[in-house]
Amino acid sequence: MTNKQPVFTKDIPNKQLTVVRDFDAPVDLVWQAWTQSDILDQWWGPKPWKAETKTMDFRVGGRWLYAMVSPTGERHWSRVDYKAIEPQVSISSDCTFSDEEGNPSTNHASNSWLQQFRPTAHGTTVTVVLTFSREADLEAMITMGFQQGFTMGLSNLDEYLSRQGKPSIPLAVI
Repeated sequence: MTNKQPVFTKDIPNKQLTVVRDFDAPVDLVWQAWTQSDILDQWWGPKPWKAETKTMDFRVGGRWLYAMVSPTGERHWSRVDYKAIEPQVSISSDCTFSDEEGNPSTNHASNSWLQQFRPTAHGTTVTVVLTFSREADLEAMITMGFQQGFTMGLSNLDEYLSRQGKPSIPLAVI
């Protein structure tokens, strides 16, 4: 059994926020969940919000454009630009809030993400390092509730992974 609580570490001098979370699933399944839009849409973001991908081109130089959709249909757009990909090992990207066409928001600063996937005896450890240009941008992300929201999203991922590979049980005929 792995530790299901993410560990958040704030490094102010280096303008970084690091999140480490273990999953009871092999690297290939965890990797798919981070790299396929149909799966990302199932877990990315805190409930009752949901992710909705507009486009995804998962390759170096590619982009993921998606909206976080509220229960009332309100949409907040973001884009992820992929900088480096080492299959089943790491993803490096730049992330920013945007409009529906992917044009960066002038109200929010962008940041860089490095996601690392490491096999363990019980599954996979995912380490996410967010790097900001300014300390104020790191603090703003934390103030927006990033830790709570990302924790909820990672719990959604855990639920998704726990359902994989399990046969569905047919409903009894009444």
